[in-house]
Amino acid sequence: MKINASEIRVGMLLEYKNDLWQVLKTQHVKPGKGGAFAQVEMKSVNKNTKLNERFRSSETIEKASLEETTFNFLYSDENNYFFMNPKSFEQIEINKKLVGDKGKLLTENLEISVNFYNESPISVELPNQVKCKIDKTDVALKGQTVSSSYKPAILDNGLNIQVPPFIEAGDEVIIDTRNLEYVKKV
Repeated sequence: MKINASEIRVGMLLEYKNDLWQVLKTQHVKPGKGGAFAQVEMKSVNKNTKLNERFRSSETIEKASLEETTFNFLYSDENNYFFMNPKSFEQIEINKKLVGDKGKLLTENLEISVNFYNESPISVELPNQVKCKIDKTDVALKGQTVSSSYKPAILDNGLNIQVPPFIEAGDEVIIDTRNLEYVKKV
């Protein structure tokens, strides 16, 4: 789908120079002299390289069309995570490098979204919030102010996060999957 350069937004996927690019930053500039343009910083999805490009606002660029499908997490092995489509029962495997640290938040039957480009998975999106259990945390020190002091905690899946002082080992908490931060106690 063709879009104008002025419509480019952060997070979009663009087809440019025979590659797939994710937009990291965009700045729309309207100089006093000459035409308006968009300064765009992009990262290649396949090659992991960055590119700064300037597009005139009159130019059109190809926006990548993605197919989003819902899957349930099944299990993992050394290199891959395995998911099943709940409608067709089709199973797919996705490399752990593609999912990253968020893979530690995957639990059995967790519903996730997988974005496909030309029938190959390019990104995995978890629900915004997931429930986790605190495995270990430091004892809260008396006299610390509640508003500013967070303490380190280790979740049962091995992730390290910061939690408020009243959270103890064994508590269940809600974690934001986008930034891996504590949201609330269950």
